Amino acid sequence: MKKIEKESLFKSFMLFFVSQSILVGALYFMNYQKEVQVLDASIFSQMRVCSYELKCEGLELDFVQKDSYELYKLYKDKENLSAYFSIANSTKNSLKIYLKKEIYEQKIQELEKKLLSSFLIVLFFVAGLSILFSLYTLSPFRNALRVTEEFIKDILHDFNTPISTLRLNAAMLKDEIGENTKIQRIQNSVQNILNLQSNLRAYLNFSVTQKEIIELEELLQERVALLSSIYKEIEFSIEVPKVQLSTNRDALTRILDNILTNAAKYNKKNGKVRIVFKEDFLKIEDTGKGIVNPKRVFDRFYKEQERGIGIGLHIVKKLCDELDVDVSVQSEIDKGTTFTLGLKKIK
Repeated sequence: MKKIEKESLFKSFMLFFVSQSILVGALYFMNYQKEVQVLDASIFSQMRVCSYELKCEGLELDFVQKDSYELYKLYKDKENLSAYFSIANSTKNSLKIYLKKEIYEQKIQELEKKLLSSFLIVLFFVAGLSILFSLYTLSPFRNALRVTEEFIKDILHDFNTPISTLRLNAAMLKDEIGENTKIQRIQNSVQNILNLQSNLRAYLNFSVTQKEIIELEELLQERVALLSSIYKEIEFSIEVPKVQLSTNRDALTRILDNILTNAAKYNKKNGKVRIVFKEDFLKIEDTGKGIVNPKRVFDRFYKEQERGIGIGLHIVKKLCDELDVDVSVQSEIDKGTTFTLGLKKIK
């Protein structure tokens, strides 16, 4: 399950579970108040029976001055639960029947435990229903996502024939008429399409569960060796110790290729690209033109140069999110750009 699917599942679950929990909690609170009233009424009934038959199990008796309190009414205070009743042939005193606060609180606690246990059982069933509801609501989204991915895969497959034809004919024209600016532009455009195709394939085929142990230095040496053959005027330096990572190799390769390619492509003549790993952070520094608006480089279709279509770094951000890799960028015009990746090495 992809990260966006997990996020949708979690949000759907929380929306349903929280809303239903609040509703159930309100119902149980109302029921609790009702049960307390029933308990008070039951205690008051026992007091009435006690006043007539003197069957006062658990209750205490006392005499108070008449007219001090209203008769046949339940009173609650900090010490007792009490009621007052008339005494036959007595004009001065009333009978006070009371229940000690400690006993009353024990009865309340027993009531709360009973209601709390039933409330937790109901919450358990609500959680189960929330999961089923979330999976049900996620199903159309997953189907739409799957159809979209299949459609993109079909388009990428159909690109192969026209792209191959373009590359072949551009190479034939170059052999016939030699170096030409227009032919070079065609070849650059074809290469941009190929890069886009590779980015989309890597993103579509990527799965978080597909992880392996990677030697970071070896991977960087491999990618830099490939780029050095293309950008011969750029000086690459790697300052990376022996570090092992547990991650998806294809996704990390795509991330590094995009950043390193941009560092070389938009560098100055005889520029430098420095790769440094320190304290779980990989930094890729270049001496290039710099970025006018670094905050927008990960936006889809955003670009500051005529070359490219502005989707490479957007896919980098998507892949980093899937791998739980923090990515950031700092840049100064005419001084260079630094990309930082948070890579947790294996201890």
